[in-house]
Order: sequence, then structure tokens, then C-alpha cells
Amino acid sequence: MPSPNIIKKVSGKTAPVLRSRISTRQFRFSKDGTEDGSSHDLQQWLKRKQSVWPTDNLNPFVDKEQVEEISLNLFVGDPQLPDNLVEFSFKERAFVPVIFHDQSLILLENEGTCLHIESQEAKELTAAVSSISTEVIEEKEPSDEIVETINESLKNCEEEESADEIDDDEIKDIKDEKDAIAKQSTLGKTKKLMNQFNFCERATITYSNFLKNTGTQTKPPIRMTFSNYATQWIIYDSYQENYEMQEREKEKGKREKSTVLIKKEDFQKKFVTDRNDVMNTNMIKKLLILERMINQNIFDDILQDFRYYEDPSDEFQNSTGTLLPLWKFQFQEIKKLSVTDIKWNPRYFDLFGVSFGTFDFQKQSSNGCFCLWSLKNPSYPDFVTYTQSGVMSLDFHISRPYLVVVGLHNGTVAVYDFRFNSKSPIYQSNHVDNKHCGIVWQVQWGEDLTDGEMIFYSVSSDGSVFNWILMQNYLSLTSIITLYNKPEPNSLLINEENNQLKDCGMCIALHPTDHLLFLIGTEEGYIYKCSTAYLATYLFTYEAHHMPVHRLDYNKYSPNIFASCSADWSIKIWEDNRKEPLFVFDTASSVADVKWAPYSSTVLAAVCFDCKTYVFDLNVDKYKAICVQTICSKKFNKLTKLAFNWKLPVIVVGDDKGISSVLKLSPNLRIKPRVTKKQQGVDLNELEIIKLEKLLSLIREPTEKSKSIIIQSSDSTSI
Repeated sequence: MPSPNIIKKVSGKTAPVLRSRISTRQFRFSKDGTEDGSSHDLQQWLKRKQSVWPTDNLNPFVDKEQVEEISLNLFVGDPQLPDNLVEFSFKERAFVPVIFHDQSLILLENEGTCLHIESQEAKELTAAVSSISTEVIEEKEPSDEIVETINESLKNCEEEESADEIDDDEIKDIKDEKDAIAKQSTLGKTKKLMNQFNFCERATITYSNFLKNTGTQTKPPIRMTFSNYATQWIIYDSYQENYEMQEREKEKGKREKSTVLIKKEDFQKKFVTDRNDVMNTNMIKKLLILERMINQNIFDDILQDFRYYEDPSDEFQNSTGTLLPLWKFQFQEIKKLSVTDIKWNPRYFDLFGVSFGTFDFQKQSSNGCFCLWSLKNPSYPDFVTYTQSGVMSLDFHISRPYLVVVGLHNGTVAVYDFRFNSKSPIYQSNHVDNKHCGIVWQVQWGEDLTDGEMIFYSVSSDGSVFNWILMQNYLSLTSIITLYNKPEPNSLLINEENNQLKDCGMCIALHPTDHLLFLIGTEEGYIYKCSTAYLATYLFTYEAHHMPVHRLDYNKYSPNIFASCSADWSIKIWEDNRKEPLFVFDTASSVADVKWAPYSSTVLAAVCFDCKTYVFDLNVDKYKAICVQTICSKKFNKLTKLAFNWKLPVIVVGDDKGISSVLKLSPNLRIKPRVTKKQQGVDLNELEIIKLEKLLSLIREPTEKSKSIIIQSSDSTSI
């Protein structure tokens, strides 16, 4: 670019030199290097552009003032803003001046990408680009004629300077112009800067999808050969059937037109009934809560005894205890039915289920029932369901407490779901091949399959043990084992040549740890140890009783110990794979049920037909019960079932009149093991196991090794 015009004072002598300098800068050259334009036009242009100061030499501006740049600064501030405001500080307890911050507000801040050519960043960018880019812009070097004219002007200036007639400023200007032309010649080639706005051209190619050929092949239509006679009567009959079908369709069309208006009215009625049902369900829930509150006020004295009362006589009786009667649950509509089974809900400790049937086979009732009672409402059950036959057993699912399976007197089994508040079962076996041929004495849930399907077992008086699987819409039946009366050892049960009589199953008990093993109690008094892996043989046979076995129950702390009761007036405690019992208790009456306590490894309870309840604690007394208490009248009633609560210190006892009594255990009947100094930090379950093993070690027969040790010790003492 040409340098800007500088206003200078020019004398008459130096005018030619200045003209020559300007003329060299303003020359225009053609493509062939010749001079273009006349000298007359150049002189006219120089006269117009020349600036001359007045002759009086009065320069209103000094040179420094001409170069000086005046900067204008803008400040943001409110001139009306006071600077002497104060406020009271509660911390310093004095008035403190208010400090105002900057009044400026940044509305938009954006970083730009444009760079000035002379800035430091632009220089660094050009240096980086020079190493990569190869494109340069070539500019023409100044011609030799211009250089020679400048040198001649310099010589003239030096000659005039020797005569002291030319100013120093003019010489300096000419030298500066020469240096500028020299720099321009040295640079020669300038490098192109990178795009300042980060712009680049890109091209993209979209992905072309592959073409696929798909083909389908349908099944060929089914071909069949058809042959028939075509007589006049056959043709007439076919036409007659077609005519009747057309008449039926016409009647259906008329009915649909007439029922369009009726459907609208039915829809309105259904909407009203559904709304009433919702209102009824909400109202029923509120009424149930209100009923419980009223019952708690009525039975407040019983609630106080249940919560706080403890028998003070236990302090003076170290080895005996008592049972405190609390509530009696009775449903008035089923007075004639007996309590056939009792089970506590595994999740809600105040909820238990009771099944009602009859043990008198000559006077069987045509109806059965099972109820769900709550300790919070002893006046009426929370759920009632009636069946077509007597309910002989029931069981709650462990992980799904809303599912209940029941076994009926007619051999069918059914599963109920209480979430839907429905009286009908979700699963039921009604077919001839899909049911028992006798009374279902007991049902029990098993461990779920790996696929998540639920299973349960049932034992019946027809001598068969079934495994039921809850499929999507039906019950799948699998026969596990068929019971035969006292088979020979190491003989197969399934043998058509041996005309053996079938034994009647009375009860079943699944092993708590090994889910393949289970025990079966029979009507002949035998106890069979079976496995689902070996369906043709018994693993072990216990000649337990002389009359029907009513109940089998495993110990809650030791899976190798179980108890049995029978109608032969005896209660026996067994060890796995041991033919003789560890303990035998005689009750002088038929024993209806026996259960191990969930809070102690040595406590069990039993009920008898003479209306007595027995509570045994083997750690306190190994020969007799520590509590014997009569629950109801012996003349008219007899006890049938009992169940321990898994959390509260109570038991439920049922009789043949449909009454369920709740009894509270005294402190002597629920003694926990004492923890010694060495046993601190040991779990209570381990202490219960240690207590039971210590007790059993005194009763078990010594082994051959222990006998040899005793003989050696006796010989050493004799010597």
C-alpha cells in the first residue's frame, strides 16, 4: 500500500526533488514495461494534490500533537446512585456502609475467530502454515528504472546538503522510501494465511443399503379325495339346509337391530353397577377397620392380658407352666363342622387359616368351609369360602402368602388367591383322572422349580402321593409314589406279581433342607422315608405305631429329628435312620396333633381327644410334660389340631365343634438358653442346636469306638 500523504513545509528548491519522488511512486507501467501516460497530466495532478503552509510560517499544530492519538473511555455508572447508604449489622451491632458493586451487566459474550494480521496470534499462525502450505503469492519486484531514479534523487540531495540548502527531513523521507522498497524486494513472496473463520469444505457419501431378496413358501393346500352319490333326495336336502341357514341369519339380523337400543341401556346400568362396586369395596375396607376398632374396645381386657400379663406362679414353679386362655374364634354358620387343620400365615403373624370338615365318615356333610381369622377381629372372619365337600387340610405358600392350597374330602385339591377377593379357586382338579380316589389328608407346598413354577404335594387314603404343578391354566399331575403295606426289604414297590395291599397315607412331612426327601405316615402305623429320585423303593421304614399316624413334624433347628403322634396314645421322637425312637410319651388318649415350637429346639406340644393340651420341654423334663391343661369339656368336645405362632408366644387349638381357642404360653414354657461367658457373641440358633445335641448325646447308644474306650478305661482301673 502507498504511504499516506504527510503535510510538510516545502521550499521552492526542494519542490523538484519532491515531485520526482512522487512521480516515481505514481508511475504506471504497461505489460511490456513502457511508461503509460503523458508528463503534462502528472504535473497537473501534482499541483492539485500539493499542500503548502502559509508564508507567515504559523503552524497551529506541533509535530507531537499531530501524531498524538486521543483516546475516549466509556464508563458504566449511575450518576444518581447514592454513595453514603448504611445498614445495621447485627453481628457488629453498628451501622455499616453499603458497598455497591459494578453496575455493568454483560448481556452477550461470544468468542470470535477473526485475527488481525499484525497480532501475535496471526504471526504464529503464519509461521505454522509456512511449514505445511506450499502455495505462495508471487508479486512483481520493482523495476530497475524506479531504483535508479531514487538513487539519483539521493545523490542530488547529498550534493545540495553539502551546500546546506536542503532540510534533513526531506532526506530522511527519501531514505525511508528506499528501505521500504528494499524490504519489499527481500520479502518477494508472501505466504497465504489460513482461513480466519475456520471454514473448510467437506464431502460426505451416504451408506448405500444392500438389497436383499426374501422369499416365503406356503404350505400346499391339503388334498383329499371325496366321493358321494348325487341323487334327487340328496340335492333336495342340501337346498333345504341352505334355506334354513338363510332364515336363521335373517332372524339374527332382526334381533341385533332390536337389541341396539337395549345395549345402550345395559351399558348405562353396568356403568352404574361398576361404580357401586367400587364404592362398596372402599366402604367395606373402612367398615372392616371400624369393626376392628370396636372389637378392640370390647375385648380390651383380653388385649391387656395378651400384651402384659405373665403368670406370677412361674416364679415359684421352676419346672411347670400354664396356658392362659385369650380368645375363642367361632363361625356361627358352621357349628356342626370340626376343625380339620390350622396354619399361620408366614408373613402376617396375626392371621391364621382354619379348615372345617368332619371326621365322622358315616355323617358326612355335603359342604365344607375354610376361614381366615385375625387376632384383631375375633367376632367375624376376614375371609370365608364354601366348598362342595369338607376341607380336610390347607397350607399357605411361604414366599406368596396370598396363595392357599386346600385338600377336600372328595379327593380334589384347589388353590385360592386372596388378592382378588374371589370365592372361586384359580386352580382345581375336578376330572376323574386328575384327582385322588380318597380323602386328601394333607397338602403341603414344596420348593419352586427352576422355571419359577409352583408345586405342592398331597397324600390321600387311596395310597398315592401326588406332585401338583401350577401351569398357566391347569394343574399338572405327577404320581410320585404308591404306598404298599409293609413291603419286603430291598424289594420293588411296583411289582404286579406281588399282590400286595395298598396302604393308606395319612400325613406327609417334607425335609427342611433336602427337598428331595419326605416322610409319609400311614394308617397301619408305619413311617416311610421316600425320595422323589427313587420312586420304586422306600429309603427307610420305621415301625413306629400300632394305629394310624396322625402327624409328622420336623424339628425347626435339627433336620434329623422329627416327632410323630398316633391314635395308639403315644408321642414319639425319632432320629433319621434310627429304628428305635429317642423319646416315647404316653398320654392315655388318642393324640390328634403334635408340633415342634419355633422358638426352642426342645419344646413341643400335642393335643388329645380327651381335651387336654400337653407341652413338653426335653431340656427340663425328659419323662413327662411340664404342662397339662384341659381346654374344653370332655363330654361334648375333643381337640383335633394345634399350631404354634412363629412370632408371638401363643398357640391355637381347634376342636370338633368348630371352635378355635388362642392360648398364651407362660414364661416357664418359653425359656431361652442361658448364654455363658464363653458363648457370648454366639447366635441363638446355634445355642439351640448345642442344647439339643447335648441332650441327645445322653440318650444315644454308644458306638463301637466309644464302647472300646469304656472297656479300656475299665481294664486300666481294675489293674
